[in-house]
Amino acid sequence: MTEKTIPLLPCQTRLLQPVVDFYTALGFEVTYHQKSPYPYAVVERGTVELQFYGMKEYDPAGSHSGCYVLTDDVEGLYESFRAGLRRAYGRIPTRGLPRIGPLKDMSYGVRQFLMTDPTGNTIRVGQPFSDDPSLRPVPKERYAKALHLADLFVDSKEDLPGAARIIDRALERTDEEPPEPAVLLRLLVLRGDLAQRLGDGAGAAGWLERAAAIDPAGLTETGRAEVRDALARLAELRA
Repeated sequence: MTEKTIPLLPCQTRLLQPVVDFYTALGFEVTYHQKSPYPYAVVERGTVELQFYGMKEYDPAGSHSGCYVLTDDVEGLYESFRAGLRRAYGRIPTRGLPRIGPLKDMSYGVRQFLMTDPTGNTIRVGQPFSDDPSLRPVPKERYAKALHLADLFVDSKEDLPGAARIIDRALERTDEEPPEPAVLLRLLVLRGDLAQRLGDGAGAAGWLERAAAIDPAGLTETGRAEVRDALARLAELRA
């Protein structure tokens, strides 16, 4: 037979049904669901299968569990999942639990997004755009370095306060040349996104307003390509 790996993910007992509903909204089919002698559920979408087991003493806020799903159509899955969540929740949840994050190119050759279910499991969905999966060298330029590291803190470590501190330290410096507009826009959008997810609405508005003041028309062709995802996220966060 062909081997297959199936993630077994923890779930707070009382949240098993909301978790099942979350994946149903994403287009998964519930293929098994039991309530006793212990809660357990299985959802499937194509070749992707996820299994969940209930735990009474489980804190979703402190969850570190999850898995990675590789696909050859990350753009299509992203739009499909967002549409499903909008239908189920009346909006696209971007913070708290559950949530879905932005689609972006990562420095290890994968274009990906993260989604976190109601019990804190994070599913990374990505599509390689490079044959080299190794982490790219950290840039030497201060602002590019800050952006590189902050992205890793957000989407690899899920350390939001740490990412915010990296960006703050870089932007507080006044003794160096200002960052390139494309890099600055991406830093500001990411910082605004972080502020919003950390519950700082006023701070988020300020960061996003600064980002919106940068005119994309003044960027080089390369710069416009670099900020494509940031501009999409900016529009969503300000909506």
